Amino acid sequence: MTENDYLGNILFQQILSTDSQEFKDLQERGSSVKTLLGKKFGSARIREAGSKKKGTMIKASYDLDITCYFPHDDTSAGESLKEIYQNVGISIREEHVTIPKGSAIRVCDATGKADFHIDVVPGRFVDGDKGDVFLYISSGEKERLKTNLDIHIAYVRDSGVRDAIRLMKFWRELNGIQIKTFTLELLVIKLLKEKKDMALSEQLLHVWEQFKSNGKNLTIEDPANPNGNDLSELLNNGVLLQLFTAACFTLETIEKDGWQKVFGEVESDEEQRVKALKRVSVTTEHRSKPWSII
Repeated sequence: MTENDYLGNILFQQILSTDSQEFKDLQERGSSVKTLLGKKFGSARIREAGSKKKGTMIKASYDLDITCYFPHDDTSAGESLKEIYQNVGISIREEHVTIPKGSAIRVCDATGKADFHIDVVPGRFVDGDKGDVFLYISSGEKERLKTNLDIHIAYVRDSGVRDAIRLMKFWRELNGIQIKTFTLELLVIKLLKEKKDMALSEQLLHVWEQFKSNGKNLTIEDPANPNGNDLSELLNNGVLLQLFTAACFTLETIEKDGWQKVFGEVESDEEQRVKALKRVSVTTEHRSKPWSII
């Protein structure tokens, strides 16, 4: 098996298929949250976003982003972005437990112990009811960020390096690196801008070499607002150190022991069948709590 055949098999194992129980549960919970928001905020434009729309979802780390954007002149959820963020959170908490994030609201089950893998992102359109939006951010002087959902989705979806992004997300999870998904996506796209025609193994090696040798100079820009949004905090010294350390270890591991020591062994067809049966069994036992198997 060649290096790229191996990586192709790892990618296949990380597919979250639409007929998997995990995906069905995610869709069911997402529909429930969207229905709740729709009842509370009839004027809001509620959409799915994130890795599902970008085509970068993996089993090891998957979320469903739900945007809840209000028309520019709509004050039904609040006068300010902060009020919109707070009031959307209050509405979600009528049925779920929430965890505040930078610009999003993480949704958990009623006990707060089970993660729904859902982030709700409130915002207000800059003009009218489409296009650019302002999001509330809990840090920074302005407490807002101007961006565009459609540009983000298209930028990643059409990047030409989605396989590399998916494997780098898996690598992040295996190494416990605390870097946001969109930050990692932007990094990979930027570093592979002129290397889209390379083999997948060569693309990954190039990204890790850059993390190792050029880490202090790594930068990213918001494709929806490259000059207006400062994303430097997303690549702070702590994140850069984690990328450097993990990249050094990964490159050394590949040289000494091969790719299997980085991403693990490829499962046989029988192993995949047994795991699928186990998932069905667990789902049957805990039908009242479908999120418990995730």
